[in-house]
Amino acid sequence: MKVEALGWLIFLVALLLSVMLHETGHFVAAKRFGMKATRYFVGFGPTLWSFTRGETEYGIKALPFGGFVKIEGMTSLDEVDPEDEPRSFRRAPGWQRLIVLAAGSFMHFVLAALLIFGVALGIGAEVASNTTVLGPAPTCVPASEQALTSGAACPNDAAAPPATLAGLQAGDKVTSFDGTAVSTWTQLYDALGKVKGGTPVTLTVERDGHSLTVHTKLATVPGDARGFLGIADSYTFQRQSFFDSVKDVGSGFAETVTGSASALAQLPAAIPNLFKADRSTTAAGNVTSVVGAARDTGDTVAADEGWQSKVEFVLLLIASLNIFVGLLNLLPLLPMDGGHVAVVIWERIKAWFARLRHRPDPGLVDYRKLVPLSFGVFVVLVIFGLTLILADLINPVNIG
Repeated sequence: MKVEALGWLIFLVALLLSVMLHETGHFVAAKRFGMKATRYFVGFGPTLWSFTRGETEYGIKALPFGGFVKIEGMTSLDEVDPEDEPRSFRRAPGWQRLIVLAAGSFMHFVLAALLIFGVALGIGAEVASNTTVLGPAPTCVPASEQALTSGAACPNDAAAPPATLAGLQAGDKVTSFDGTAVSTWTQLYDALGKVKGGTPVTLTVERDGHSLTVHTKLATVPGDARGFLGIADSYTFQRQSFFDSVKDVGSGFAETVTGSASALAQLPAAIPNLFKADRSTTAAGNVTSVVGAARDTGDTVAADEGWQSKVEFVLLLIASLNIFVGLLNLLPLLPMDGGHVAVVIWERIKAWFARLRHRPDPGLVDYRKLVPLSFGVFVVLVIFGLTLILADLINPVNIG
């Protein structure tokens, strides 16, 4: 339990740092363009500690659920002292405002790229060993052939695989299967594929220098004619070259962007299935909240695996989360950064048309008209976020 709690702490600290890095992007870009930024805080609520340097107050608040930067004159609704108006956000050129708004997501992307690059260069890619030394086993018997091939998450009530029930462990070396000697994973997998579900089998394994014989009965996966034992090949880690690590950054971004787009597209279908027993086999099994991600980080840190697997999972999970958050923030919906970007672009388009017609610049968008839309999107995001957290608490799935 203490180790799992450490995993939760690692994830939550990483999440908080990611949020603050996002705000740092806004802050640095705004200062670079001479905008007045008066506050930079970690957390929300009552102030626990702060200090002022120059014109900016830095500090920590009581609720560590994020952070914020206060830039003067972010919208037409903000009240700004007349002497500060020339340095307000809204008076800066459009291209500068766009850079400031996009800087938060940019920092997420930079962090994700560094994490993926560091994992590839420092830890490497997992490569199947093709030995009969067992790796970490699946946690359940798949509900269908599709779940087996897709690696779908396991529901809470799923049956444990026969290998686990028989006491097989990661690190065991299988020397024979049903009386047939095996020395490679290919031989073991081929021998296993000839046996149907429900058939008793016998395996001989080496563990800590001792030979053990175990007996079990293969499970049946609907739609798959082969019996299911529930074992996995062991892996080794091969460090990537500098250029291959750069390629991994590109492929990592492509996979996460594609997966994020797919998850967002499946949200309407996922919501009705969040609290169903078969959640893991539906679109709802592909979405999770920070609670689900934190729980999986805790489970991974506590798992009986090598440190490379643990570090790789945690760092790549944080990288994927940063890419997703960066993309989500760029959606053209208020109150997210992308919504403000869309407003600035609309202002510039109107100004361009006004110049063509030799008319004065129509100026800033009236945010009073956008408040209902912004509030509506905010409420939807909060409700969905809380719903997803509740689902992960009472009907969790394992994304790892």
